[in-house]
Amino acid sequence: MSRFVINAIPFETRIIHDAKQILARDRERAEKLFTGVHAHGPNAFHSKKKKVRNNANATAARSLVDATDAGSIAYTVPVNVGQPPKTFSLLLDIGSSNIWVGADKDYRPSSTSVNHEKTIVGPFRISGDVIGTEYTDQVTLGGNLVVKNQTIGIATSARGFSGVDGILGIGPVDLTSGSTSKTAVAPVTQNLFESGILPTVATGMSYIPSSSAIANGEITFGAADTAKFTGSIDYVPITKISPADQYWGVDQDLSYGDSVQLLMSSAGIVDSGTTLLLLASDAFRSYCRATGAEEDEATGLFTVTEDQFASMESLFFTIGSETYEFAPNAQIWPRKLNDTIGGEEDKIYLIVADMGRPSGDGLDFINGFVFLQRFYTVFDTTNSRVGLARTKYTNVEIN
Repeated sequence: MSRFVINAIPFETRIIHDAKQILARDRERAEKLFTGVHAHGPNAFHSKKKKVRNNANATAARSLVDATDAGSIAYTVPVNVGQPPKTFSLLLDIGSSNIWVGADKDYRPSSTSVNHEKTIVGPFRISGDVIGTEYTDQVTLGGNLVVKNQTIGIATSARGFSGVDGILGIGPVDLTSGSTSKTAVAPVTQNLFESGILPTVATGMSYIPSSSAIANGEITFGAADTAKFTGSIDYVPITKISPADQYWGVDQDLSYGDSVQLLMSSAGIVDSGTTLLLLASDAFRSYCRATGAEEDEATGLFTVTEDQFASMESLFFTIGSETYEFAPNAQIWPRKLNDTIGGEEDKIYLIVADMGRPSGDGLDFINGFVFLQRFYTVFDTTNSRVGLARTKYTNVEIN
């Protein structure tokens, strides 16, 4: 019997209130990712730390792209803090590493709380939008994954958050650099690994595609959940091409049908914080020519007619040694949710969109939530790799 504790934790996936800005928010996030604002290497943060230390009232330069920069999809997971435990509903973010609470629900120190305002950790700040004090406290995920002395941010001010209590970041430790004035802190996943509770710093994510505004998913810490995928997981190393190599970047070929090559040996990223499937502008134009899609002024997305939809072909993503099919049904926004993006009831909106940049700059695509919900995904920090597998829902029709 394994000595490791492996636990699948359910999370809620929901479309947030400003989904009408879905494309604008995705493009804004893509631009921040492209300019490397949360680069893994510590050099990316040095100049930004000085600004925060010298002027506590200034708006801090962004040192990472966190869940507040995400698209129109939010992921929330229950997390217990303290003893006796208090449950907080936190945004799950693979693009950051801090855990912090105090947005909608106040944190009250318990028997396991230690205030570190004047210690080596010091004050806490993310992106100028979240400011507070660092504590250490007991954090429990899923009932049995326990970190007894987790560094956690306690927000005294948190702008732009509604309906959630904070963020659970599950990215690499580098991404916490710049969030405190004195030192980087270890994320929950790293502490679980170092304490021998988890075999690796890896997370597996699965979804059930849905035409509802609220859908369910599960995240597993430390290992993949074999019940959530079919066949085997195909792992690929993080790309070596910048800036995609700073994130969960992969190399990918992309074609439409059998004859239209959209991207060839291109670097991009897999990102839960992006909602759509974003392509470099030249690749997107080729996709539009192949499908006949035209821009919808109200939403900024592209639409096809019923006849065009009936004639659409699959997209094929070749990542590593595997090719993953994205059927026409997966390429359109769920029709029952057209109103959430400010669309018309009888229109067919594509979830493939223009990133706004040409190919060849090291970030040619972002496979966002619409891609992730069709496949089982493993984000493996320990081995610097991404894993993908098909599920029984990969080809499910929701339109």
